[in-house]
Amino acid sequence: VQLQASGGGLVQAGGSLRLSCAASGGTFSMYVMGWFRQAPGKEREFVAAITRGVLGDGERYYADSVKGRFTISRDNAKNTVYLQINSLKAEDTADYYCAADRAVSSPMNYRTASGYAYWGQGTQVTVSS
Repeated sequence: VQLQASGGGLVQAGGSLRLSCAASGGTFSMYVMGWFRQAPGKEREFVAAITRGVLGDGERYYADSVKGRFTISRDNAKNTVYLQINSLKAEDTADYYCAADRAVSSPMNYRTASGYAYWGQGTQVTVSS
């Protein structure tokens, strides 16, 4: 499956962005989808994941640092996963990556980069204070 992330940009602290990740080449509803981010000089970290959902309503998992501010959703008809980011903080500045996998099957592995076989290119989010 191929993943194409978009929607990043420069935004002031407190602002909002919606990231999108369009998938092609696979049966989208069968994939667990995740968002990760990597700030300069730091390790890639888990942000959010949404499980498979034939009807589009998968279970959602979030990193503690983004709970209440970030919302992951998926539209299986459009083969797209979204990350709505609100109340942006300077520490949210990073490259954001979407990821997909059919085999990942546990909440622990949803939060782990190694649990995903397919990755999109990053989309950069820069928050100015």
